[in-house]
Amino acid sequence: MIKVDAVTHRFGERTVLRDIGIDLVERRIAVVGTNGSGKSTFARLLNGLLVPDTGVVSVDGLTTRDRRQRREVQRRVGFIFQNPDSQIVFPVVEEDIAFGLKNLKLPKDEVARRVDAVLDRYDLAHLRNQSSYMLSGGEKQLLAIAGVLAMEPRYVVLDEPTTLLDLRNRRRIREVIAALEQPVVLVSHDLDIVRDFDRVIVFDDGAVVMDDRPDHALDFYMRMVA
Repeated sequence: MIKVDAVTHRFGERTVLRDIGIDLVERRIAVVGTNGSGKSTFARLLNGLLVPDTGVVSVDGLTTRDRRQRREVQRRVGFIFQNPDSQIVFPVVEEDIAFGLKNLKLPKDEVARRVDAVLDRYDLAHLRNQSSYMLSGGEKQLLAIAGVLAMEPRYVVLDEPTTLLDLRNRRRIREVIAALEQPVVLVSHDLDIVRDFDRVIVFDDGAVVMDDRPDHALDFYMRMVA
């Protein structure tokens, strides 16, 4: 379980999250809100990319406040950015996927097995020796997802993964998310993708203003932004 307890976070003088207390236990949870509402900051707190100014974020009892525990949290909670260029670090597709696995100190044969498996799973095998930087936007997002999932996280957090994509690639990423075995926390402006989720959390001005099943929460959100 991911637990957020009395969390407040600031950037300089600006408070971007205020006194957030929430347990994330469902299989599919969406986070929605207007720009600047705090939802992306909230997502980054879940795997220790950010550590809250006050309060505690914990994953399976491990707190992001402790440096050693934070490293384990980051192994358990895979994070996928809106812009895949923020994650792609190696110039060749298969090398980029292998990078995180090598950091886990896995044996070479296990690294090779996982790279092959994830390339096949996301139809990227024909691109394995291609330049990571020359891929299309959809292919880059699939590569970013593949690199995270090859590390076999227990949870997956995605921060607006469809925002930069055209309609065809948005549909592809939706299919990928729907097929994930892990519990998912998805930050999204794409409301269609979250209508069949278990739970939708609405942020506004750094606070949770609605937390309910999708039909109720999305209706509230649409009235809020109208």
